[in-house]
Amino acid sequence: MNVMDNLMDQLTIKLEKHRNSDNAAQMEKYMKNHFAFFGIKTPLRREITKEFFQESHILQQDFQEEFILALWERKEREYQNIGLDYLEKSLRKIGKEHVPLMEKLIRTKSWWDTVDMLAQKVVGKIAMNNPEVIKETIEPWAFSNHLWLRRSAILFQLKYKDKTDEAILSRYINQNATSNEFFIKKAIGWALREYSKTNPEFVKTFIEKNNLQKLSIREGSKYL
Repeated sequence: MNVMDNLMDQLTIKLEKHRNSDNAAQMEKYMKNHFAFFGIKTPLRREITKEFFQESHILQQDFQEEFILALWERKEREYQNIGLDYLEKSLRKIGKEHVPLMEKLIRTKSWWDTVDMLAQKVVGKIAMNNPEVIKETIEPWAFSNHLWLRRSAILFQLKYKDKTDEAILSRYINQNATSNEFFIKKAIGWALREYSKTNPEFVKTFIEKNNLQKLSIREGSKYL
């Protein structure tokens, strides 16, 4: 058995101890039955994850791409949630070379609970430190036919505040403004709402001058 298999076995033993079928049924229903669950609620899952990180010393090692991929292959959604916890604690080790991995994670087992964190926290940080990634990778995402890549392109600047590139935000929103996809309309509204905390005048003018869907307008106008 290799080191990664051993790590995954250690983690699985910890998760299996807390399997709860009643919780799992509720969690699966909430996630539209897209994923199976152990039924471990977030506070307990974070305790288990913290203990696993401490015992395995994985956070003291170089970034483990193999670990993330192994988590993404597993059936229960808690594995992917732990992957997000690992990514968040490893942000300083993640760079431009990991963009293909992020795209793979966004494309695989895609739903808002993984995609939104990957877009704003990981892709957003990579692009902030390596602006060339925007033109090379994120721009094609915004114009692709993949729902979750498009959502990621709209949301990657979500935490940029006064560092937001308004031209890029405008272009990606306008490219997707006619979409009838709920998750695109919602992302547009979210991006505008968040940026309205920094530049309400820009968002107000943008909403007035562009042909946006009602949901996007409603969400984007919340703080105006």
